[in-house]
Amino acid sequence: MRRVQGDATRVSRLGRVPAFPPTWLRGRDAVRVLPAVLLVLIVLGDLWTSSGFRMITWVVMVPALTAALAGVGGTVVFSVLSLAAYLLVDTVLHPVPETGLPGFLLVVAAGSTSVAACAVRRANERRAERLALVADVVRDTVLRPLPFQWGGLDWSALYVTADRVARVGGDFYDLQPSPHGTRVVLGDVQGKGIGAVAAVAVLLGTFREAAYHEGLLRDVARRLETRMKRQQAYSRFIGRNESDRFATAVVLSFDPVEPGTVRRGVSGMDLATLGHEPPLAVGPDGVRALPSTGGVPLGMGELACDPPGSGPRIARDGLAPDETLLIFTDGVTEARDRTGAFYPLQQDLARAVAEDPGLTQPERLVRYVRDAVDRHVSGARWESDDLTLLALRPLPVEPPREAFP
Repeated sequence: MRRVQGDATRVSRLGRVPAFPPTWLRGRDAVRVLPAVLLVLIVLGDLWTSSGFRMITWVVMVPALTAALAGVGGTVVFSVLSLAAYLLVDTVLHPVPETGLPGFLLVVAAGSTSVAACAVRRANERRAERLALVADVVRDTVLRPLPFQWGGLDWSALYVTADRVARVGGDFYDLQPSPHGTRVVLGDVQGKGIGAVAAVAVLLGTFREAAYHEGLLRDVARRLETRMKRQQAYSRFIGRNESDRFATAVVLSFDPVEPGTVRRGVSGMDLATLGHEPPLAVGPDGVRALPSTGGVPLGMGELACDPPGSGPRIARDGLAPDETLLIFTDGVTEARDRTGAFYPLQQDLARAVAEDPGLTQPERLVRYVRDAVDRHVSGARWESDDLTLLALRPLPVEPPREAFP
């Protein structure tokens, strides 16, 4: 399955965010080694220094370090070991009057505090793990996992949310095979938060049904407009002030191919842009923008110039066998560097493809744009946005399709 997961390759305004703690600090070995090494060094340092400079009270750092790396049990163990080391050094190996009872009470207090802090940390980690699991379930429910070569398409996608806790935002995409061809949608719901996610969920549910049953792409887009209007009305009814929420989208339909038929020449498709930037066709000969149909965003159908109820205009285009269709949200084209300049997607792709025609492969194309955006925004301090990429290329041969899920 060629899906570039946002969690594994996250793009941020400060570049990639490394995992913490680092790999070499994870696991039981780190829990045993680092605090133990620190404890031994403190004891040896105290024995080596003179009575005018005592280091043994530094053992308070051992339970504090363990509390950051280990569980409550490990913190208790090293708190006891630290106290034992203090007593051994202060009363047997290096007894001097400078430490005594005050130092003993300090080590006891540090150990107790470290154990309590560790218990709080572990409780917060468990809560965060549960929230992350819920967020993953929500994301996989809204943005269902898609199999490789779904609908006769070689595809790759990147989905990165600005909110790393929620892990699902206002961007959405889906592929739906049907008897009328494979339908594709990619869009961006205006705003953030629960309202945007709810709108994404209802739009994707409507798309999956309409894309399968409706014979015309215009009718699919019309159904999406109706669903967005219903969502606006529902939000008003339950007291949410979201009547002005809308969604931009690209909806397209690849022509159906008879089972077992070899694709020859251009792969035809219908396209509707609903307040969204048109996709790019990326090939060895260059990068070209597909035509924009000038449709208004979903939820704003009353502003359309077309007759009421007729649906948006549909453009006809096609992909050459060596071309890949790249659809994207404004998180790509509106990514800004330190000076505020936007990322020049089409120009950068044209240069990169001229240097390496192999970038037209869907997976390589998505990875290149991801890395290019990452480099462009590195060090910038602008507000982040959701970022979604979808690269599609019709497969040369359409496998038999006896049923459509």
